[in-house]
Amino acid sequence: MPDTPLGRLVGTWEIEPLLHGLAPGKGSVSFEWIEGESFLLQRSVAEWTDPGWAENAPRTTQSVIGFDDTTMEITQLYADDRGVTRIYRGTLTEDQWLLERSAPGFHQRFVGILSEDGNTIDGRWEVSPDGTNWELDFPIIYRRTQTT
Repeated sequence: MPDTPLGRLVGTWEIEPLLHGLAPGKGSVSFEWIEGESFLLQRSVAEWTDPGWAENAPRTTQSVIGFDDTTMEITQLYADDRGVTRIYRGTLTEDQWLLERSAPGFHQRFVGILSEDGNTIDGRWEVSPDGTNWELDFPIIYRRTQTT
């Protein structure tokens, strides 16, 4: 395995976003090495039971994640079944996963806290119109169900 923090994500995870304290559905996400363990391929599938989520949230996503060993940053190229494509940048340490995207009028960031054993990520997506004043979009929990 390469000397990169990306290996902390490898495996299959159950995801559970929360909306006003309730889960609008559930999904799973997998992270697997590609290109000789140079990059991670992230794939997710979700089934939304809440009509608002079913209408607005992606059912499937795909991302390629890379690591820069000079800056210690990660870059994520994201796409979903709605036709949305984005680039996120951030960091991944032993206890925290951060992603951020800056775009005119719509900034996003993800903050995830990894459990001590690395098998749970307590995360949240936040949004901001200006990149300064952030508000919670939704919390999400990742629970590892399988290591690869």
